[in-house]
This record gives sequence, C-alpha cells and structure tokens, in this order.
Amino acid sequence: MASDPAERAEAVVEIDLTGLVANWRLLAAQVEPAGCAAVVKADAYGLGARQVSVALAAAGCRVFFVASLDEGIALRNVLPASCEIAVLNGPVPGSAEEFVSHRLVPVLNEPGQIAAWTEITARRGGLAAILHVDTGMARLGLTTREFEVLAADRTPRQRAIRWRALISHLACADEPAHPLNAVQRARFVTARRQLGDIPASLAASSGIFLGRGFHFDFVRPGAALYGVSPRPGIANPMRQIIRLRARILQVREIDRGEPVGYGAAHVMDRPGRLATVAVGYADGWLRSLSHRGSGRLGGRRLPLLGRVSMDLAVFDVSAADPALVRPGSFIELLDDDYGVDAAAADAGTIGYEILTALGRRYHRVYRDEATRC
Repeated sequence: MASDPAERAEAVVEIDLTGLVANWRLLAAQVEPAGCAAVVKADAYGLGARQVSVALAAAGCRVFFVASLDEGIALRNVLPASCEIAVLNGPVPGSAEEFVSHRLVPVLNEPGQIAAWTEITARRGGLAAILHVDTGMARLGLTTREFEVLAADRTPRQRAIRWRALISHLACADEPAHPLNAVQRARFVTARRQLGDIPASLAASSGIFLGRGFHFDFVRPGAALYGVSPRPGIANPMRQIIRLRARILQVREIDRGEPVGYGAAHVMDRPGRLATVAVGYADGWLRSLSHRGSGRLGGRRLPLLGRVSMDLAVFDVSAADPALVRPGSFIELLDDDYGVDAAAADAGTIGYEILTALGRRYHRVYRDEATRC
C-alpha cells in the first residue's frame, strides 16, 4: 500500500526555490542601487506564498506585496518582523484596524480609503501607507483630479499619514516601444515631485527591462520571479522554476477512424497508442489546451489529443518507447524545455494564467539546495 503521498500522487508539481531565489537576485542586481521587492499575491502566483516568501526573505528580500488583507495576515504569520508587507487592494470599509494589528501597510487607491486611513492615523499617529496614483491604466489608483486635490491638501490631519511610497503601474511594459510607457513615466515623475520626492516605485517585472529611468527607488517583480518571460519575443533571462508531471492511468491501442474524448472532437487518422493521464481543467490544465498541448516522455514530445476534460487528458504515445508507457509512469507537462510561456502560447493565454490556475490536487514538492527540502 502506498502510504507516502508522493507515491500515491496522480499529479506532481515541483517548485525550485533555489531557482526562484536566483531569479530574484538577478533582478535585484539589474536594478541596483534601487531596491527589489517581491509580489507574492494569489498564493505566490499559485506556487505557495508561505514557501516562496520564506525563501525570498532568507535571501534578503524585505518588502512583499500581496493583493488582499487575508493574504497579508497569512504572510505576517510566517515572515520575520523586519519584513514589510503591503496590501495592493488597500483596506475595504471597516478593516483599517486589522491592518494596524497585523502590521500591514495598505496601498491607498481612492479617496475613501485615504479618508479611513487618515482617521485611524489621527488617533494612532504615524501610520505608514503607500499611495497609488493612476498614470494611464484606469484600474486602481487616484485619478489625476483626485491626486491634485490630495497634493494641495496641506492640513495637519492629511499630513498625519506617513507616506511610505508612491506607486503606479505600467499598462504596456511588455511592449517597450509603446508610447504609453513614456507618458506614464512622465506623469509619475510629476506626481512624485508634487508629494515632496517620497520613495517611488513604477516598474513590475517587464518594466524592469525598460531601463534605469523606470526603476526609481524600488521595483516590484512578480511573474518574472516564477519564470515567466518579462520580455515576450526575446530570450527569457529567468530560470524555469516549476516542473509538472501527471501519472498515466491507462494505456490502450486504438484503430484508425476511432474517436478520442468528448464530442468525438479528435478522430485517429492512423492506428496508434494512447495514454490517459490524471490531469484536467480542474487541476488548471486549461481546456484551451485541447488539441494543442503536449507532454514529454523519454525525451519525446507527445501531442495531446482531443479535449481536455475535468480530470483527464489523453496523449498520443505511439512514438514513445513502449517500455516507458505503462500505468503508473509519469508524462512531463511542464519542464525546462516546455515552460509556462510555451504552455501559455499553446493555450492562447499568458504564463500568469498557467501558473495561477494550478489546482490544489497536485502533490507539491519544494526543492531548495540550501535546506535540501
């Protein structure tokens, strides 16, 4: 009987924490003397915020960004007190006290959040916050008019907030030639000047590669840390840090003219051998990979046939070594040769979605040369 979870797992995802740290260090070196934070929202893009953040903190990262209050609370429970945790979505109404009690720094995006934080700061004194100004994305952040009102307010009550930083977010950083990049940078410089030259951050993963003029005081990489290419169409400088494999449940011979999967969407044009593996869209192996995805076994790339279903996918293993194709063996879905960007291209999406879609049914293994875990 297989009592070890790894032995009975039907699908396994391995996360290389050593590679993760190497990616952070590469980015940190690229932006020096600016600082390098880490974005670990959405459970570190699906890879495990606790494990990822602890590894980065041990490597020297001291500023972490999450999306929500609950994400921040969970992270505060595992990170050293010296680490700063900022919450990008800011406080929802009534939650300001929890930010204080858990020592979280809110990112204030709109006048209501600023008013609520001003009120609690007036009572508590000296509370930090990050101000988000929208420079051209029309998502979160103060509009130009709202920012001008704030910048003109010199009352002691408004000045009670200790502004930790001013941030904005680039809409087209993955397109270096896009004119909006320069427009947003110019608007950001103007806003920073109006607030008295406080620490500033504009660039996330792709923005780092736009050059030093976009680095300011610190950068906020997210996807690049996890191996997603920050420069589409150019050789990826980041290490791939995840491997994904799914166990073969059944192998069958199939004749020419036989259908495969839901809707009989694929029909065999020749006899072959099929392997059904334990992964599907419930695991985040996207349905859009139907007819387009692939796996690898014994060094051979194997096409995915038919539709991805909820728990299963079928691969054509006709070209694979028959000795390797048996129930219990694994087909590699993500590896060094076929990473998240390659899978995203086949699925018609972006690497971010491949990562964040990874489900909770995978057995997860964290590899770290420092701790040998």
